[in-house]
Amino acid sequence: MSLDARLAELGITLPDAPAPAANYVPYVATGNLIFISGQLPLVDGALTMTGKVGADISVADAAAQARICGINILAQAKAACGGDLSKIARIVKLGGFVACADDFTSHPEVINGASDLMADIFGDAGQHARFAVGTNALPRGTCVEIEAIIELK
Repeated sequence: MSLDARLAELGITLPDAPAPAANYVPYVATGNLIFISGQLPLVDGALTMTGKVGADISVADAAAQARICGINILAQAKAACGGDLSKIARIVKLGGFVACADDFTSHPEVINGASDLMADIFGDAGQHARFAVGTNALPRGTCVEIEAIIELK
């Protein structure tokens, strides 16, 4: 099954790749790797939720925000591949940042929102290395930001 067909089966429509929010590029392709800059959970160009996990936002809601970050990662990957997702060989690594309360410790469960998405779409090729860390604040008040490294065929 093609990746486009798999996305359709899951009811996912990739948005246009979000524009960078500052002085950086959204991705860098070098060799057979794409390094995708941190993606926020933007929907139609806007954040749908702000705050800190463990204070204002539940783990489940934050995981849903991480899933949106994953969708935006794929939108950037599609742009980097000239619109052809079949060029993706595997998801190599995700790096997740969670804006959270000082005593919050469930960072992995939040970033699972993006990790589960990659596994659902790519199967074994979606299994990846990862980090999930907490911080006191993220850009624009978002609760999650995720970056990626993707291998091309």
